Amino acid sequence: MTYSIGDVEELSGIRQNVLRYWETVIPGFAPRKDLGGRRVYTERDFEIVLRLKHLIYERKFTIEGARNEILHESQAYETHAEAMNAIRELRTELTELYFQLKKRKRQAE
Repeated sequence: MTYSIGDVEELSGIRQNVLRYWETVIPGFAPRKDLGGRRVYTERDFEIVLRLKHLIYERKFTIEGARNEILHESQAYETHAEAMNAIRELRTELTELYFQLKKRKRQAE
């Protein structure tokens, strides 16, 4: 699902000018634009907006503090994603090894 900047403003309560400002100061937060130049927010973009709103308005982080927190969370997410990919690859290799051993056992019988 995607959202326009107006949708994000309405759903989050964050004004459009603030959303555009956040794009300039938060690395990795840059909603893509459609052919007409209008911002198109993804679910992930919207989650970042809500996270920034929480950090800045509720937890009273500065913009710099919120940016650092978002970067830290992003790095943790990437590390977690890399670990999950490694686990999936290992599971695949172990499954293949299991079937190879099972096949050899049948052949030996």
